[in-house]
Formats: sequence, C-alpha cells, structure tokens
Amino acid sequence: MFLASQFASGSSTRRRSAGASLSGTNLERAGDHNQRVTLQAIRARGPITRVELAEITGLTPPAIANITKRLADMGLVLDAGRLHGGRGQPAMTLIANPEGCFSIGIHIDRDHITATLVDFAGEVRARESLEIAFPLPEDVVGFWTGEQGQRLIAALPASDRLLGVGVALPDDFGKVDLPHRPASFDAWNTVDPASLFTRAGGPPIFVENDAAAAALGELQYGHGLRKPSFFYVLIAAGLGGGLVIEGEYFRGADGRSGELGFLPARLPGGAALQSVVSLSALYAHLETGGFSVSEPAELLDLPAKGQALVSEWIDRAAEALTDPMVSISCLINPEAVYLGGRLPADLVDRLAAALNTRLAALTGLPAIALARRAATSADGPAIGAAILPMIDQLLPSRATLRKTA
Repeated sequence: MFLASQFASGSSTRRRSAGASLSGTNLERAGDHNQRVTLQAIRARGPITRVELAEITGLTPPAIANITKRLADMGLVLDAGRLHGGRGQPAMTLIANPEGCFSIGIHIDRDHITATLVDFAGEVRARESLEIAFPLPEDVVGFWTGEQGQRLIAALPASDRLLGVGVALPDDFGKVDLPHRPASFDAWNTVDPASLFTRAGGPPIFVENDAAAAALGELQYGHGLRKPSFFYVLIAAGLGGGLVIEGEYFRGADGRSGELGFLPARLPGGAALQSVVSLSALYAHLETGGFSVSEPAELLDLPAKGQALVSEWIDRAAEALTDPMVSISCLINPEAVYLGGRLPADLVDRLAAALNTRLAALTGLPAIALARRAATSADGPAIGAAILPMIDQLLPSRATLRKTA
C-alpha cells in the first residue's frame, strides 16, 4: 500500500502551542524536513532545476540529487523537460506530480456540508455539496456514506494514493447561538467529529477549525505562496479568522488564535462581531426587509429592494470590520488580509473595496494591510481541510523537527 509503505499514518486533532523554541531534533527528522522543504520548493516554484533547488534550500547539490531521486521514486515529482537558453548542457526541470497523491477535505457548517477531492497540485478533482440548515451528526454520516460521499471516493484515480481525510468545522460548533439554531444542534457538544469518518483500515482523519483550514489552504494553494504573512477572514454562517506568520499558522496558547467573530462590535449591548459580519447576519438583515434567503447563490437574484439591503449590509459590515483590521495591522503587521467564505465573489470584492476605502481614510497609522478576496474563497475551508494530510505527511512545518519518543 502506498500509505503504509511510504508515509506515516494516524489521526490528528487541533493542536495547542508546543513551545517550539525548546524543541530539539535528530538526524532522521532533519532528513525528513529537508525532503519536505525540497518538495515544497518544487511544488511552489516548479518547473525548477536541481541547481535552483540547491540555491533556494541551501542544501548541497548531492543532497538535492538524492532527495529528488527519492521523490521521483515515490511518484511525487516529474521531469518537466530541459531548460534551454543558458550555457552548456540544458538542465532538466522538475515539477510536482499532480497525481502523486490525493486528499479529501470536508467542511461542515451551520448551513451546508461540502467535500472536495484535491490533488497534489491543489486542483479540485471532484466536489460534492449539500445545502442543509444546521446539519446534525447523523446528516454528516449520511452524506459521507451515501451517494455523494461514494461519488467522491469513486473519483479517486488511485485509491492507494489517498493520504487522508481532513475535516473542518467551527470551534464551539454546537454552542454558538445563531439565528434559527434548533435545540437538537446541542448534539455536536458530545460528538468527536473524527469518529463520523473513521473506519477500520481507512485513511487517517484530521480535524481542524474551519478558519484555520481556510488559512492553510490559502497558504499552500493561494496568495500565501507569494505573501506568507497574512490574516484570513472567513465569512461563513459565523465569522472566523486565521493568522499565518512567515509561512506558519499561528495557533496561540490554547489553539484559539484568530477568533475574530467573538470580538465585541460597536453595537448596543456589546454584541459579537459575527452578529454583524456573517452570512447569518446578512440573511437576518434581508429577513427584516421581507426577503427569505437560505443559500448564498440566492443573493445574486434578489430584486432591486433586496440588493439595496445587501448594499446596506456591506456598508455596515465594512464599518464593523474597520477597527479590528486596524488592530490586526498595528499588532501583527501582516502583508495582506484575505476575505474568504461562501459570500459570492462579487460581494466579497465589494466588501473589500468598502473596507479599504475606510482604511485608506485613516491617518497616523504605521502600516495598513489592505483587504482582498482570497484565492481559494468559497471552498477555502474544504480545500484547506484537504491540505491537512499533506502537511502532516509531506510538507514542511515546525512540527516535523520536534523530537518524539
């Protein structure tokens, strides 16, 4: 089996900060890290020559030769032809093999279940989605074991190249009170999400906060490849955030960094920011004007009065986000802020523009990171969930250098 013979398998849940500054390493883990770094360089910069790899990674040419041969033998990299135009013998270039491995990512939220099959190049090979209000654990199991989940598995070109299944969902999933939340949704408070997908002999399961997953997806497959320090804003049924610093996701002491939705908004009673900036808040605003909307696609088909209400919400959301974005810029100084989630792309762009207009009008600030739509956007959490097994088994992170018993 591909997984058994070449990659470690296991399950993973969201981690707390682990004090990396006191973590050591050993020769075996250093070798594994060098291989991961080389593979990441090929994936991010390919087509690339071995000489360029040595320059980027700081590894010796013989080390690069050994690592790239091993990666080719594993089916993870391919020859991409020779680079012409220089002196001497044209150098062979390398690229990541899109079919070198696959992963499944599943996003569970209060208004939908979405699953994606993603290849090593980040392309979505198959997608299944179910619009459902406040899905219960049994709904998720039915989705996964039913026709939609089976179609996703059937789309795998090679079952032995499946690294694992990533699952993304909000923290406090069964606790946060959103409009129309049924009492039965409390069932999530006593369920381990990984258990809904685990089966004997099956692939490993990885569970992550949905905003964190979306940020990791943006880092590996989106704008983060060029700007690896950013803050990700996930506008979903609720509101989440994720912080990436110099290519590493920052979790905080309790694994709860980036909890943007819980910040107090400038509203009477100190309501949380997600009561203003979220799909739930937008739907509620439309409901007060007589429009019932339950799916993001319906936002684009509203009549003029409904569109006017959407414009009102965009202005209100931009106003509510201004102070948090100033704080993020002043405290963290990211290169950019990315807006993602199920809000239609046109509305995300309008919200980013409205927010940037307010930020640009401010004076006396040392630096401001402007907002733009995330590259992964609508399916960001599902795509990011799919990257979790790849990070665990193939791509570089600080965790790969830590000693283990």
